[in-house]
Amino acid sequence: MLVGLTDVANQSFDYIICGGGTAGLTLAARLTEDPHISVLVLEAGQANLDDAVILRTGSYGVHFGNSMYCWPFQTVKQKGLLDLESSWLRGKGLGGSSGINFLIWTKPPANEINDWEELGNPGWNWQNFQRYVSRVEGFVPPPAETQRKFGIKLDHWTLGREGPLKISYPGLINAGERTVQETLSNLGIEPAPLPMDGNPNGYFFAPNTIDPRTHTRSYATTAFYVPNKNRPNLTVLVSAIVSRIVTEHLSGGKLTATGVEFYHDEKPYVVHAKKEVIVTAGALKSPQILELSGIGNRDILEKIGIVPKVDLPGVGKNAQEHIICTMNFELRDDVDFETLDPMRDPEEAKKNIELLAQGQGLLTLGMTGIAFIPLRKVTARADEIIAQAKEKILRNADKYPPGLLEQYKIQLERLDNDAPLCEIISLPGALPSPNPPEPGKKYITLFAALNEVFSRGTIHSTSGDPMKEPEFDPHYFEEEVDEEIYFELVKFVRKVAQTAPLKDMIVAERNPGPECKTDEDLLKWAKTFLSTTWHTASSCSMLPKAKGGVVDHELKVYGTENIRVVDLSIAPLHFDAHTQATTYAIAEQAAAIITGKFPHA
Repeated sequence: MLVGLTDVANQSFDYIICGGGTAGLTLAARLTEDPHISVLVLEAGQANLDDAVILRTGSYGVHFGNSMYCWPFQTVKQKGLLDLESSWLRGKGLGGSSGINFLIWTKPPANEINDWEELGNPGWNWQNFQRYVSRVEGFVPPPAETQRKFGIKLDHWTLGREGPLKISYPGLINAGERTVQETLSNLGIEPAPLPMDGNPNGYFFAPNTIDPRTHTRSYATTAFYVPNKNRPNLTVLVSAIVSRIVTEHLSGGKLTATGVEFYHDEKPYVVHAKKEVIVTAGALKSPQILELSGIGNRDILEKIGIVPKVDLPGVGKNAQEHIICTMNFELRDDVDFETLDPMRDPEEAKKNIELLAQGQGLLTLGMTGIAFIPLRKVTARADEIIAQAKEKILRNADKYPPGLLEQYKIQLERLDNDAPLCEIISLPGALPSPNPPEPGKKYITLFAALNEVFSRGTIHSTSGDPMKEPEFDPHYFEEEVDEEIYFELVKFVRKVAQTAPLKDMIVAERNPGPECKTDEDLLKWAKTFLSTTWHTASSCSMLPKAKGGVVDHELKVYGTENIRVVDLSIAPLHFDAHTQATTYAIAEQAAAIITGKFPHA
């Protein structure tokens, strides 16, 4: 239940969870299934319960820039992006980014999860991924007519039906999405054979995290907090900014957490932990909590006045990110399907908000059109790019930090084996773009997303002040192979729009626009308007300590007795999928490990 400060300060709980986001709420719900275990969740944002702005589907990006729902994180200036900063917005409040994401539900290729086990983490494999993600999934199949009309074949799809997170297809799927798929087919892309069963290579209609009964967003809060909020052993305090883990060295030399210091109304308080402290603040903030607690690279900690307690150089390193850019195209006036474009008119927006309650109107349009594509389907230069990357990496093998060469070899093998690292997402309508849409016009947006990068970022504290954000540095395009693949993908998306039958619906390219005539023009545009996909991972990697690891395969922080990290930051190597399904799966597997129910722990 939600409580006040006096119910928490100086009190004791078995488990303290630092962060009430996607992983934190999932973990809290599973741990409190045992009535003898007490759990406290500390969340820096507000509860935002029953908030229509969060629950409303189809309102993509409206949370961005709103301090109620979003942390306005920014990267440092990026040499690879013309010295520009990049916005790394993240969800704020209970549910974290699951409350502001674009609702897409996809799963990684099976071999890419198996890679985690290969990197030294027994039990972190595809079989267990499917076992634990299915506990989250409450899939509601679409009507037979929808399946037939859009070619949605569920015969070989593994999606749990009994989980608390509602997953379904939106009420309105745009006919233009089929046109995009037909166009991709004409360019040699095939339907994905097993989108939810380990092979998403190709195009398909992805389900969304939507409750079809209420036509609202289903997310960590509605799935894991609200149904369990009255459990007497589940306590949640919002507006509680975790500043550090309180620790002491006990016999045996390992650091032991005894509590957590947090700020509430700008004043510090302490709460005591009887069993464990679990950090679930996400890939952008979990490294900072560890560093401010004296766990991290000794040199970095001493520089900011933090006494090192565990010298763990991997904290805040190995950060990996997906990148994306938004391209949109004006449609012919006589195109007879609906788009989100009328929502820019306040009166139309008001009308459609009212219609949504009945499961009608434009806000029931979802982001369902997905294609995961290997590099060889994107460019004739694929073999040349792969060969160049392989040559450079092997030539510099002795210069990479411990463990990174092993990751690179796996990534090179993925490229050789046609991993679907390039992604195209289609949306009927124009999201805010450099060249704004014109009133009364219809658009289609194609997102070009690169889901594997060789560049490795860092996230480090620059001050002992917990209110000062860490320095986010993704090192975009530090490895030139990332820039080459990204640019080939951008060119390919342009080619998609110039290919029938999609080209027959298009009047003009709005973004990048006709002013981008040469490759030089297009590359500059693609760098200038590059965006994060809000999928940052791996800043507290689950790897052997000698290879840059921060947590072991039971998610316990090296050198500590009872501190774990449970969120996307533990992924040792990124993967070709949107990240919410994997984050839920991590939390479910963590719960099994912590409670002694994991078969391979």
